[in-house]
Amino acid sequence: MLQFFALYGNPVAHSLSPLLHNYAFRQLGIDALYGRILLHNGTQLYENFKAHHLSGANITVPFKEEAFRQSDEVRGIAKDIGACNTWVREGGQIIGYNTDAQGFYDCIKDYKITNALILGAGGSAKAVAMILKAHNIRTTLLNRSIEKLHFFRQKGFECFVSSDFSPTQNYDIIINTTSAGLNNHLLPCSEALLRHLCKGALYAFELIYGKQTPFLHIAKQCGLICADGGQMLINQAALAFALFCDDKDIKSERVAKLMREIW
Repeated sequence: MLQFFALYGNPVAHSLSPLLHNYAFRQLGIDALYGRILLHNGTQLYENFKAHHLSGANITVPFKEEAFRQSDEVRGIAKDIGACNTWVREGGQIIGYNTDAQGFYDCIKDYKITNALILGAGGSAKAVAMILKAHNIRTTLLNRSIEKLHFFRQKGFECFVSSDFSPTQNYDIIINTTSAGLNNHLLPCSEALLRHLCKGALYAFELIYGKQTPFLHIAKQCGLICADGGQMLINQAALAFALFCDDKDIKSERVAKLMREIW
């Protein structure tokens, strides 16, 4: 029986997730289709999922925390993160997972880092922070406003508001989890501050993929080793794909290899 899957987000038209998932479905002989759904109101996520009779979905900006709240059950590291990027239907229940965290870590696991600075404090920042903490990497959060930093302070992270931030140490890696640069020319913090931070860093990681954002442009000018979110997209998609299929013979490593064929 044909199964339907989708990506929820706003914006969502730029996403390559349908290309990756549909290619893997075809190569593995799975009778399924994956599309995009532009959602304007996150409170309608659960209702929309059920109305479209989806077997599973991925959730992107800005609805990951809403997906956590609306899940019938949350499993794995998503419980600590408080954000879900993957939903799987089990009977009449919607089960929430987070594959962003492991998908990110698989990108940087070979880097030699002891501490990290995360720019932003949304759902993606939560995933990155919690997986870094799980691997004993000291992590600091920097955000434009104080409100969203409450979660991270409760989890024991050092947190700062960018307008008041005077760095007293260097960070091995700077990770931009904000949407700055996705559809504009904005930076996640002031240019002067970013250049100062880059002087003491080794790596820069941008969760946005498919374009050189202003953040990456400055990081490259400063000589950092840079990566965008392309490989993270594949990693998290492959992990989600394995959850969608619920087939022990379908390993995420195999799916990721297939997805890289068309990247």
